[in-house]
Amino acid sequence: MTDTDRLHRIADLLLAIEQEMRRIGLWEATAPSPASLASTLPFCHDTLEFTQWLQWIFLARMRALLESGAPLPTACDIHPLAEHSFLELPQDTTRLLELIAQIDRAISQRSD
Repeated sequence: MTDTDRLHRIADLLLAIEQEMRRIGLWEATAPSPASLASTLPFCHDTLEFTQWLQWIFLARMRALLESGAPLPTACDIHPLAEHSFLELPQDTTRLLELIAQIDRAISQRSD
């Protein structure tokens, strides 16, 4: 896969994650407070739910990197935390978890 193909794949996955979050009712119309978004803990664990972090931090930053042509992270492994975080949700998150696993692989350039 060429670098361009990889970037297109990642952009497609970011869009698919957003679409799935919207479909199952996990997308929020209102951003958390600036203070909540400014947490320095991993995943803003002290101020945001994982789904909020996914929407307002991860997706937003990954899109900004793609749009600016900045280097992407060389590794991503958010699926385990997503899996754990989604246990309490009433929604069927099966498809969302599949997409998150795919983005982990695409960013980390793994084929497993």
